[in-house]
Amino acid sequence: MYKKIPVVLALALVSNFSLGTVNAGDLNRSLRDTVELGPRPFYLVQKMKKGKLKKELQECAVQKKRYRSSDFSIGHRGAPMQFPEHTKESYEAAHRMGAGIQECDVTFTKDGELVCRHAQCDLHTTTNIVAREDLRHQCKVPPEFDAQGNLTNASEITCCASDFTLEQFKSLKGKMDAADTNATTVEEYLGGTADFRTDLYATGGTLLTHAESIVLFDQMGAKFTPELKEGNADDIAVIFGSQENYALKMIDEYQDAGISPRKVFAQSFNLDDVLTWIRKRPGFGKQAVFLDGGTIPRPNPGPFLKDLASQGVKIIAPPMPMLLEVNQNGKIKPSAYAKKAKKAGLDMITWTTERSGRIAEDVLEGGSRFYYQTTLDALKNDGDILRTIDVLAQKVGVLGIFSDWPATTTFYANCKGLGLRHSGFPGRYLFQ
Repeated sequence: MYKKIPVVLALALVSNFSLGTVNAGDLNRSLRDTVELGPRPFYLVQKMKKGKLKKELQECAVQKKRYRSSDFSIGHRGAPMQFPEHTKESYEAAHRMGAGIQECDVTFTKDGELVCRHAQCDLHTTTNIVAREDLRHQCKVPPEFDAQGNLTNASEITCCASDFTLEQFKSLKGKMDAADTNATTVEEYLGGTADFRTDLYATGGTLLTHAESIVLFDQMGAKFTPELKEGNADDIAVIFGSQENYALKMIDEYQDAGISPRKVFAQSFNLDDVLTWIRKRPGFGKQAVFLDGGTIPRPNPGPFLKDLASQGVKIIAPPMPMLLEVNQNGKIKPSAYAKKAKKAGLDMITWTTERSGRIAEDVLEGGSRFYYQTTLDALKNDGDILRTIDVLAQKVGVLGIFSDWPATTTFYANCKGLGLRHSGFPGRYLFQ
């Protein structure tokens, strides 16, 4: 009466009930080539306006029966559209959606251990620290209460990774990045999740050290793009001795783990960090990524980009609006910055799709406009997310795109044959 089921499905079913009987690393390895996209990419295709691209993607959706991991698809803090960022659960979701490269933003604890957090001081919005009566008094600006027990300083609470030891940090639980700054209770403060996200999976995410993220991503068969985050200069001086030592410690954790430099794309907004890696860890510096967070549009970018190239920078990562603009016919096209970067011989990665929620509601009706600020005149509906990705890939020529929901970029990459493991990543410095 009982039918046999595929081994991979069996493993997945067992993992749901008893992870103690299945090694998590073995499970991740077994799922390397089992990419699950879910309905969202296909929903976006249906929303696209009629045209050649929509027809091509529709045909791909019908004909393709199996999707593969792609290095074009970069998990931005995991899959934080629905999972608490920089948690094991978020990274695993991105992996299952085919993210070939995963990001750990790197900061540090009080005792000098590197951990995955988007900023040195974001624990009050990304973890349950405000609810932890045993630890919250250690925060840089701890929560305060009046005689009736009402929270009185919700807009000022600040909790940093460097306020806590590694042991204390690891005892926290990840949550969706949000806080109600008008709250008068802890419960209210811990809310505030954006409407286009969800708390469905925010049941206590597992926080990771940077070293643990290396092990996890390696088990997944993923590549690595750690971003060294800015920290308090005094703390860095006391804990590491210098900014340079802090930057080198991040790289050395890959060396200690035996990870090939060809699989690591270290990032920083601080050009000095990138130059340190180029100079002192040249194997890793060869494909270090400078995150350009300059003015949009950056005035007269030519000399700046040429100077980066002359200093040995090979890859830059500006945000999407720095690379795109709209022509007189209302079409999205490469910006002057994008053209000059290519002329300077620089490869490009960009950020971040699926970060702002729905285009129609969140962008066109006055919501978060950052990621589409230079292309608003060309956007009509959610399907234009895929059109934006297409211009970035085909006309700007980016090597990869960070995404808060990697299934979308994985789908596009599979349909276009970008960054698939059988063909390699389509860049000069991003190796197998």
